[in-house]
Amino acid sequence: MSSLAAAAVPATATTEVWSLRPAAVLAIPIVAISLIFLSKDRPNVREGWSLLAAVSMFAIVASMVPPVLDGQVLYTDLGTFVSDIELQIRADALGMVFALVSSGLYVVTVLYSIGYMRGHHEPFQTRFFAMLCTSVGAALGVAFAANLFVLLIFYEILTLATYPLVAHDESREARVSGFKYLAYALSGGIAIFGGMIVVFALTGDISFTRGGIEGMAAIAEENTWAARGAFALLAGGFAVKAGLMPVHAWLPSAMVAPTPVSGLLHAVAVVKAGAFGIARTVIDVFGPATVGDLGMGVPLAILAATTILVASLFALRQDNLKARLAYSTIAQLSYIVLGLSLLTSLGLMGGLLHIPAHAFAKLTLFLCAGALYIELDVKYISEMAGVGKRMPITMGAFGLASFSMAGIPVLAGFVSKWHIMAGGVDAGYLLVVPVLVLSGALNIAYFWPIVYTAFFEDEEAAGQKPVVEHRFGGETDHAAIRPDGGTSADDHHGHEQLPPADGWDRASLRVEETTVLMLVPLMTTATLMLLFGIAPDRMVFLELIQLIVDGAMEVSA
Repeated sequence: MSSLAAAAVPATATTEVWSLRPAAVLAIPIVAISLIFLSKDRPNVREGWSLLAAVSMFAIVASMVPPVLDGQVLYTDLGTFVSDIELQIRADALGMVFALVSSGLYVVTVLYSIGYMRGHHEPFQTRFFAMLCTSVGAALGVAFAANLFVLLIFYEILTLATYPLVAHDESREARVSGFKYLAYALSGGIAIFGGMIVVFALTGDISFTRGGIEGMAAIAEENTWAARGAFALLAGGFAVKAGLMPVHAWLPSAMVAPTPVSGLLHAVAVVKAGAFGIARTVIDVFGPATVGDLGMGVPLAILAATTILVASLFALRQDNLKARLAYSTIAQLSYIVLGLSLLTSLGLMGGLLHIPAHAFAKLTLFLCAGALYIELDVKYISEMAGVGKRMPITMGAFGLASFSMAGIPVLAGFVSKWHIMAGGVDAGYLLVVPVLVLSGALNIAYFWPIVYTAFFEDEEAAGQKPVVEHRFGGETDHAAIRPDGGTSADDHHGHEQLPPADGWDRASLRVEETTVLMLVPLMTTATLMLLFGIAPDRMVFLELIQLIVDGAMEVSA
């Protein structure tokens, strides 16, 4: 947009501009998948295509940031499905937030996956890299969908593409977990489809519109219960992937997948697609004011706050490191929903800021967990005594990410949680403050023992974990099944005793901490998390989110 044109429109106005770039981003995975399969016998070439696709997608997405910040919405028309439903891809400010997170962290994930898959000699690596690329391509389709129909198409492609990743090793446990994930995700898709039909029947339109679909407010006033039903179906359907309780059970089960997939599920694409869908529903389908008029903000906030606290209590009981991170994800995703449900500028900003803040920290945590597993075969917290001396950089990054999750200042989590807390006060929901304070304390309660165990506990004096061994409200039963599987008698988790009786080797020039392909990605995400916490105004996310919120509140008011 020229400077004269920009000066002629209000600060929050947008101009639609045709561009090939939104469609080009989605075309890259289609080409890359073919090249990955064709190069299945040449691993270096295959991984080269994966990395090239990741960098290309991120470069195109990043190239759209300046025009979007300038008030443009870039779109590509792909035709018409039926009358009034266009197959259009478009990059607006809200889509750019999700697209930048997904495409940027995909670059890091691919690099890490090369080290992980080779280090662990995983089977089916060609399928893995192809489905990884497909999943991120589908996530970008969700980000750039112009209406509910296009979003639903890519949402289901994302579900189908991530199933082979969850069931990667084809063991019975992996297949069961994969089917469980598929059943939950497809059920959520059916609910979204139902909500889309009701919205179309009410308004004759399902296009995302800043501040809500035109006429939605008046129609919601006339057909209040129908509008509430549509909101419940859409938000409830997206809540499945976002891991809100009680539709969260697929997420801990999906931890059977390789660690890069867990990172993809928890930080880069899948759960974020669910949270992003709720953001689209609140901001661009109904509009914050209409959601408030329908009285749907309060029940959504109660559901999110309950999930935050209950999931944190479940996290306390996990000895399996990935299981603890899984319940942490369930709690943390609900911060996004809580911020959105407050329906104030600060609340919306906090919820949207938590998308990148959580992504940077949670991916760091999973990359560290994967490095521990590949390098030392460590999967349980009770095996980690003194491991910080063996892998100081990895556990240092883990510690920083943990503190970010708890909302400690100068880290990314503080920025988003501060806005959510202020949004709660602004909305008059003062209970948000104690909920956030209590959840921060619970975060410290389930993360600090890991950091303490790694850095301050000697191998010879290793204590048992988890922190909470007893059943809720009762005494421990030593014959009972552990919260994360196995029994209390299964002290060594099926392999030799860890930590080793003679202690870990210390990190040194002679003892390499882990491969560079795994170390560099986790250091990168930890650095992004620090930068986001120290100078959020230097990160493009804050400017994009300010643009989204100003526009939504201006139109919706």
